[in-house]
Amino acid sequence: MKKFVFVYKGNGSKPADTMESVMNDWMNWMAGLGSAIVDGGNPFNDGGKVVTKSGVVDVVASGALSGYTIVNAEGIDEVVEMAKSCPIHTQEGGVASVEVYEALPM
Repeated sequence: MKKFVFVYKGNGSKPADTMESVMNDWMNWMAGLGSAIVDGGNPFNDGGKVVTKSGVVDVVASGALSGYTIVNAEGIDEVVEMAKSCPIHTQEGGVASVEVYEALPM
């Protein structure tokens, strides 16, 4: 079994009165992933910092990563299928995507 990381990018939102619905969508999706989940992850705060040898710059919320999840799977095609049903695709406004990376063993 290999480990893969979902990296969420999205600044879309729903009205505050549907936040409970949004959270239910995420919890139901994760429940559907079942034992494949290694680390359910966390959402990230809006924005962040990019640190390079040239300096530090702010990342604006519209271009920021918004969270991560780590899963086990046999291969990347299986993980891509998991990502297709991710609730981030139903967010309104902004970019909403899931990037998928294999975590190499150390």
